[in-house]
Amino acid sequence: MQPPRDDLDPPKDDPFTLEQLKEFDGSDLSKPIYVSIKGIIFDVTRKSDVYGPGKSYNIFAGKDGSKGLGKSSLNLEDAVPDYSDLPENEKKVLDDWFSFFQKRYNIVGRRSR
Repeated sequence: MQPPRDDLDPPKDDPFTLEQLKEFDGSDLSKPIYVSIKGIIFDVTRKSDVYGPGKSYNIFAGKDGSKGLGKSSLNLEDAVPDYSDLPENEKKVLDDWFSFFQKRYNIVGRRSR
């Protein structure tokens, strides 16, 4: 597991729709790779070996896959933003992922409606 970083940029608050977020799924090498968790968008480009096309966590690239992270699921149908029906133990897992990302990746925006 990668250690927390102390060189992260100040968080940005740029709004992204889910449709706009799709552009940052790693398929266009000229663009960064973004993952959204609980509506906060993280730049995971430096871990393209994990989030890039064909890699293990690419299912979350270019989308808000909060539910899937909470369920520890790599099923495409779980890579959705609505996690309201998760049981408390899976919401805790999601919160742990969110904390993990906050300590390791730059926040580049937030999901807008």
